[in-house]
Amino acid sequence: ANYNAKLVTVQEQTDYMNIYGFVGKPETSKKTRGDQYFFVNNRFIRSAYLNHAVMSAYQQMIAPDSYPLYVLFIDLDPSQVDINVHPTKQEIKFEDEKIIYAFIQSAVKHALAQFSITPTLEFDLDPGIQGLEAVTQPFTANKQAQATTSDLYKDFSQKNQAHFIGSSKNELKHWKDFYEPSSGETGGSKFVSLIDQLRQEEPPAAEPTALSGFTQNRTELKVLDQVQPYQLMNTYIVAATTRGFILIHQQAAHERILYETFAAAGQGAPVASQRSLFPVTLQLSAQDNVLMQELVPDLNQLGYLIEPFGKDTYVIQGTPADLGEGDEKAAIENILEQFKNFTSEIRFSKREKLIRTLSAQHAIKSGKTLTQQEMTALVTDLFNSTQPNTNAAGAPTYIEFRKDYLAQLFKRG
Repeated sequence: ANYNAKLVTVQEQTDYMNIYGFVGKPETSKKTRGDQYFFVNNRFIRSAYLNHAVMSAYQQMIAPDSYPLYVLFIDLDPSQVDINVHPTKQEIKFEDEKIIYAFIQSAVKHALAQFSITPTLEFDLDPGIQGLEAVTQPFTANKQAQATTSDLYKDFSQKNQAHFIGSSKNELKHWKDFYEPSSGETGGSKFVSLIDQLRQEEPPAAEPTALSGFTQNRTELKVLDQVQPYQLMNTYIVAATTRGFILIHQQAAHERILYETFAAAGQGAPVASQRSLFPVTLQLSAQDNVLMQELVPDLNQLGYLIEPFGKDTYVIQGTPADLGEGDEKAAIENILEQFKNFTSEIRFSKREKLIRTLSAQHAIKSGKTLTQQEMTALVTDLFNSTQPNTNAAGAPTYIEFRKDYLAQLFKRG
């Protein structure tokens, strides 16, 4: 299996701590938790808090119910870690949890950005964290040696001992060799060797087909302008590329386009509005009215023209341009309902929730017939976006069929 194509190297060194290892590219994520491993000072640990840091780095790249694979090593001063919080000593507590969280999140984001998997990302820490004394204290070679040899990390009972990478032949060997690929063995294959030793369950199922669902480096994928796209089953758009063709999901693609349009409005690029010939009156419940009062300023900045009109009543004077005519009243009611269903998602701000709701509400739906002009515009706009691979929820917007894969199907490869 071509594991090198599925992995991204993580390596960040700071005065406070070092982080290194591998994370999987977004398309390798699975519906179940599996190959996710943290090692602190060479000792295997479990941490929902650190796992959340990794998950947050994948935000908008994978579906909310998917889980990326990773093996990450963290070296830091042993005095910053408390291992005596769980009988198995696999769960630990850090002296400065927020710093550790920020480093891990930034390191994974940085690694993904370097491989053109995400838009350009800032790797600077929050100034409040950067200025803390713990961060400015040098993490010297002496401290690094202490981190992995301290008696604090050798006093585990044999009965409840957590997984420690030691010199025993039954333990994992030469993990640094695994991390630093040699000429004879790729980093990907060594990653697999490590995973095989870490797993407690059965070996994985057979590799998927050679079909590539994502293009990680956008510069490699070029849509051929001279070949007109066409629609299949009123749901998919086929577009020719220099390497074969792509099958675009029209709704997911339009969700990505709208998401970036609405997101740009918050950065000083207001969404144009179109006034309705016949303004629509909207009567709401008292509960929905409270929510509407909160959302109206943002809705108006995102292209709507909505004004209060008496008790629990509003007038919809206009909607975002380029969305086409529709049932404005039903659209607003659906937006309110979707937004309420979104309120339990604590990861996102109110504005982010609204943008995601609007993108899903106004996107071209599956089953809609598109004109040639609409298909061409959708393909162009998708690949002008910063992250054409997925919609905001992490679902793929297209699947690529390469020439070599097609040749294999016809036994021509």
